Amino acid sequence: MKILVVRFKQIGDAILSSVICNTLKRTFPDAEVDYVVYEHISPLFKNHKYIDNVISITKEEQKNPFKYIGKVWKVTRKKYDIVIDIMSTPKSEFFTLFSLRSKYRIGRIGRAESRKKKKFKRGYTYNYKIEEPRDAKDKVDKFLKMLKPLEQEYKVIYDNNYVITLTSEEKFQMRKRMLDAGVNFSRPVYICAANSRRESKIYNTEKMKKIVERVRDELKGQVIFFYSPDEKDFIMKFYEKFEDKKDLFVNINTKSIRELAMVIANCDFFFGNEGGPRHLAQSLDIPNFAIFSPSASKKEWLSNANERHQGVEPGDVGNCEGLDYNGQYNLIDPDYVFDKIEEMSKKFIVK
Repeated sequence: MKILVVRFKQIGDAILSSVICNTLKRTFPDAEVDYVVYEHISPLFKNHKYIDNVISITKEEQKNPFKYIGKVWKVTRKKYDIVIDIMSTPKSEFFTLFSLRSKYRIGRIGRAESRKKKKFKRGYTYNYKIEEPRDAKDKVDKFLKMLKPLEQEYKVIYDNNYVITLTSEEKFQMRKRMLDAGVNFSRPVYICAANSRRESKIYNTEKMKKIVERVRDELKGQVIFFYSPDEKDFIMKFYEKFEDKKDLFVNINTKSIRELAMVIANCDFFFGNEGGPRHLAQSLDIPNFAIFSPSASKKEWLSNANERHQGVEPGDVGNCEGLDYNGQYNLIDPDYVFDKIEEMSKKFIVK
């Protein structure tokens, strides 16, 4: 059996969606499971135990419709038995359009009320159309419900744990680089998501600064700030806000998302803005605490929440009624965030 899973979008989406690959591989151990993601994300799924082949869509293929269609045509010549289009957009639907002989072509079509408002009706190439579930407990549960059609023929073995696999050598080599940068592994090592790809999801930098200072001064922690090339200026400006820069690191460069995973894997704790890197920390089972903006639902995005993986959104700490976006965001007090980090650190960091 050959199975294709299609998921574009960014880091967090690709990580959370990978549970579909896990479930399919556990259900069909002898099947070949291929996963389609954007090129910059694809290194994350190298050596993944539930994914046989990672298929990358390059930036050029994203922008050039002829090259994109050519890539989709080439990929689908493999003649897949099952095609699951998690993305479910007119663009991603080409994978099912070119796979009309596949027994299962599964995609999402949204809720009935939202479909009525749209002129373009999607899903013509799916033979199993999945409405947006109202009862999903989080994003992972929502994605897994796409596999419901398979239950009519197979006993589906569901697996909701999203994982990223790094080799011991990868972690060791990054640990050496961190040592060279001045990190002392006999003391707690924290990594902070001070920035976000979306400006609306960036917690107030003065408040974040206060959290970082308390982590360093009261928990005796070393704090690493990471950044992509596009985020470097932001992080450097944030770093300059600190009069005392002792035990703060901006000199651990990562050239890819996989290298960021290697850094996170060598840290004791992750905290900061909710986003893809936090999902990465959870997939590596690194304890983490996330700050959710008013536009991000903790219920949806903090999938598989437990004692090691926690977060806060404005509604957890105050009444959002009548408040604008910034007013809601300001409900999250930095001392509250630090107290949670301290509580979790005492439980999960052993030095």
